[in-house]
Amino acid sequence: MLAIATGLWATAALAEPVYDVDMYALMSGTCRTVSIAGQSFGCKAVAYFHNQRGRSEFTVVLDDPADDSHIVSFSGESAERAQDNVFELTVDRMLLKSRDRPKVDGLPVPLAEPSTGSCKQIGSFVTRQVSSIACAATDRNGRKYELSFESDGSPMTLRKLRQSSLPSEKRKARLVAQLECRLKARAAQILPRDTAAFVIRCLGEDADKPADGQR
Repeated sequence: MLAIATGLWATAALAEPVYDVDMYALMSGTCRTVSIAGQSFGCKAVAYFHNQRGRSEFTVVLDDPADDSHIVSFSGESAERAQDNVFELTVDRMLLKSRDRPKVDGLPVPLAEPSTGSCKQIGSFVTRQVSSIACAATDRNGRKYELSFESDGSPMTLRKLRQSSLPSEKRKARLVAQLECRLKARAAQILPRDTAAFVIRCLGEDADKPADGQR
C-alpha cells in the first residue's frame, strides 16, 4: 500500500512549474500496474491536478531504484464526468521526468511527448471517494504507458483554490512551503529516492491545517 498524493505547484511530482492550480486531490491505495514504455515499476505516489488553463493530469511518482526523479504524467485538456461516479480524461501528451532532465528550481523539467489515450477514474471528487484509476496512452513513437490504481477506501484529501491569478506573494508562500517540506525531509533523514513522496505528503498535510485567521 502506498500514500497517493497530489499537489502541483511545489512538489517533485510537478509536471512543470505551475502557479495556477485550482484543484488537487490526495488519495491512498495501491498501484496494481505501472508500465512505462515497456518497463514495469511500482509507484510511490499518484496525483490528480487541474489548473485554470483547463489542463488535467494524473501524475505518478515511480518507485525506480535507479532514478529518484522518475515521474510521469498523463495529461490532457479534455475531461468530463461521464456519469455521477465516472470521470474521464482524454490524454494528448505524456510528461516524462527523470534525473537527466534540465532543472528549474531544483526540479526536472518534463519531456512532453504528444500521445493519444485516456484515463478513467471511478469515484467522485464531490464525495471524496474513489475506487480506481485506469490510464492507457501511446506516444507518437509507439511507446505505451499504463496505470492501474486501486483505492484502499480512505477518503481523498481534496483542495480547491480560488480561480484567479495568483499574486506573487502567494507564489512566494507556496515556494516557501516547498522549501520547508524539503527541510523537514532533510531533518528526518529521508533518503533521496523517497523525498518526492515525502514532500507531496508534507504539502498535503499543510493544506489541511487551518489558516491563522481561521484558528
